[in-house]
Amino acid sequence: MTRRDMVLAALVATLWGFNFVVIDWGMPGIPPLLFVAIRFALVALFVVVVPRPAASWRTVVGVGVFMSLGQFGLLYSAMALGLQPGLAALLLQAQAVFTILIATAVLREPPTPPQIVGVVLGVCGLVVVGFGRGGDAPVVAVVLALGAAASWAIGNVISRRAGVVRGSGRLGALSLTVWSALFVPVPSAALSVVFEGPDAIAAGLVAFGWRPILSTLYTAVLCTLVGYTIFNGLLARNRSAAVVPWVLLAPVVAMISAAMLLGQIPTPAEGAGGVLLVVGVLVAGIPRRRLAPAPDLDALDLAGVPSGGEGRGLG
Repeated sequence: MTRRDMVLAALVATLWGFNFVVIDWGMPGIPPLLFVAIRFALVALFVVVVPRPAASWRTVVGVGVFMSLGQFGLLYSAMALGLQPGLAALLLQAQAVFTILIATAVLREPPTPPQIVGVVLGVCGLVVVGFGRGGDAPVVAVVLALGAAASWAIGNVISRRAGVVRGSGRLGALSLTVWSALFVPVPSAALSVVFEGPDAIAAGLVAFGWRPILSTLYTAVLCTLVGYTIFNGLLARNRSAAVVPWVLLAPVVAMISAAMLLGQIPTPAEGAGGVLLVVGVLVAGIPRRRLAPAPDLDALDLAGVPSGGEGRGLG
């Protein structure tokens, strides 16, 4: 990677990492599922300028349901219950572990030795984080965040199974993110009615002031559109193995920004478990040596969204 590309990769990771603090900042008073519906309604508007991905509607719907609705519905709900932004960003990295396990079972893709070691390290890290979490992180919030990671992983496998690869053009993650967003707002709003209630929705719409608006603009425009445009460009110019590890800076950025702006300091156990999890993801990402060139395993879609992750996921 050139120095310019490294700066761009760090910028994307920063956008996606700070995203968690921005979500937490804009959410007070807004039901989380309603917040998700509004966010993806804005993303979906960009179908008028983003080409439709060269994927089946079944794949587009599956990605929308699992990568967007499932991931962010559970993530926002976890954060509304008190999960700190830094810990939320860290727990979402478990998607890499879940992706390997699900791909092994569904796609019959046997894990490589580094992936096996990475899964073991990742699971150990999650256990340490779970037992050493701070008092402000309820067990149910941690479980929901892990559910978000699992939902993201299912979306990865759907994308992988359909042969959709990341990159520029109509097969890029940006077009898939934008078009799959069409299938998020209505189901998310319906779930909001069921689980949060009409009264909470009405109160949330009244409370939807400048902070939620800025938060939505940041997550939808900067994280999704700008972030994925830059990220796709990086993938088009560089090997995935050189680009994807930069995404692991996102939870670091989230933890540092949460500590500086919100005073949320991770416990020693959270920090130690986070290091184990990140090391596990890095080890699992070691490519298998092949005699002939072959496509990268997109199941290890660390940037997801995302979405972003967002990312996506992180975005």
